[in-house]
Amino acid sequence: MRPDRAAIATSLAPLRATPVEWRISEGLVPYPDAVAAMEARAAAIAAGEAAEQVWLLEHPALYTAGTSAREPDLVAPDRFPVFRSGRGGEFTYHGPGQRVAYLMLDLNRRGPDLRRYVAGLERWVIATLARFNVAGERREDRVGVWVRRPEKPPLPDGRSAEDKIAAIGIRVRRWVTFHGISLNVDPVLEHYSGIVPCGVQDFGVTSLVDLGVPVSMAEVDAALRAEFEPIFGATKPSSAAAP
Repeated sequence: MRPDRAAIATSLAPLRATPVEWRISEGLVPYPDAVAAMEARAAAIAAGEAAEQVWLLEHPALYTAGTSAREPDLVAPDRFPVFRSGRGGEFTYHGPGQRVAYLMLDLNRRGPDLRRYVAGLERWVIATLARFNVAGERREDRVGVWVRRPEKPPLPDGRSAEDKIAAIGIRVRRWVTFHGISLNVDPVLEHYSGIVPCGVQDFGVTSLVDLGVPVSMAEVDAALRAEFEPIFGATKPSSAAAP
């Protein structure tokens, strides 16, 4: 029997590590620009020419298609720009009010184990949500972080309602990661209606503000950084000019 992801989400901090650069971009970053910067940084890390980096940003409203995306799940193809992405997963939405965190980490030093890495990302998001008294949960059959919605009607098959609050989609090249997570702080949730988010039809999506937690992006950023370090190691401010 496979161990669940919670059981393998131990520390991913390497020994004698250089602190991870922590970068926050203001404004909305075009998706192609972000992908180009991530790929350049990941290549530099693999070559030993740059430090690891976590990059926090927001995108304009758009849809991305992962490597498992199915065309019927793109319900409204003309609503927002659609970008084909090399990350894992299916269709997802990015837009203002959503904190995207792109992680360029070297799994050669942290352990070349993708399942363990994804478990670490889930644990990071769950710990961040806990700072705002939101109980995020993982699901063995669904990647991402979920919250129970007992105030909503149950599903037709009797299962309790729950919504996704954070998505995870990663890519690895030469065991250096890029892409990462997206956490819904206060996006326009109706924008998700143009896709079947992550191919999951039975459950909905939510955000911190939708759950009655009116937090700022700066507060979320501080919580993300505080909960990143126990799992992945120390951080330091990044040069804004660095990719």
